[in-house]
Amino acid sequence: MSTPKQKISALIITYNEMGYIQKCIDSISFADEIIVVDSFSDDGTFEYLLKRKHVKVIQRPFKNFTDQKSFALRQATNDWVLFVDADEVVTDQLRTEILVTINSKQTASAYWFYRKFMYQKKPLHFSGWQTDKNHRLFKKSKARFTNKKIVHETLQIEGESACLNAKLTHYCFKDYKDYKAKMLHYGSLRAQEEFVRGKKFNYIKLIIKPIWKFLYNFIIRLGFLDFKRGINVCYLNALSVYKRYHELRKLEKMERFPIFSKLSRKSELNRLSEKRLAS
Repeated sequence: MSTPKQKISALIITYNEMGYIQKCIDSISFADEIIVVDSFSDDGTFEYLLKRKHVKVIQRPFKNFTDQKSFALRQATNDWVLFVDADEVVTDQLRTEILVTINSKQTASAYWFYRKFMYQKKPLHFSGWQTDKNHRLFKKSKARFTNKKIVHETLQIEGESACLNAKLTHYCFKDYKDYKAKMLHYGSLRAQEEFVRGKKFNYIKLIIKPIWKFLYNFIIRLGFLDFKRGINVCYLNALSVYKRYHELRKLEKMERFPIFSKLSRKSELNRLSEKRLAS
């Protein structure tokens, strides 16, 4: 008896992704269902998604990446899940490999994808991104997002993981202004995450960590071979680290004042839930 064809749910979270979401949706049209959780986009993203057939779109306020992706995961009706970002594209080669993999007799619980980073329309070969990989394909019954991280969300996998050969294309750098805003946002979320975990601010890290981040990616990780693009990416990644420690200092200051002591870990920490604060 032949094995029934495995069904797959494709999941995305979005906020103001016009210009990229179209390519993303087209590239995952092979999925049996496509679910998008939108954080009240105001650039036409939500309206565009409503017009796409076979796309279920849900609007929900954004708290943090882990919370939003955990919610999206709960909406999937199939065990096999493909989770992509709105600025990522599944190539034809990767699509074929995904379908072959999930319909194989023996499968892992989850699969890593390597990513090809795009600086606007040109590939970024180095600058710290050349070995980046993420779990993107997995069985819902074998995975969950850990609540210990609110940015660079992490899956906890029950069972083995493997890696696919074809790469996922990631249009990470739309323009300088957009990437800068993204890195500053990540820095703020990382500060919240570290504050909850009890990490303390110090001036040495505020100065040394961003410098080391830039030098590590630009020199050791060969960012200089990406020329001007490498300088931009390495600088903005270092700026994100500076933002993290700058925000951590602000959060600690707020906690010192009695009037704010009860609010700093609830309101200011991007509305983290009581459960997350206790964990």
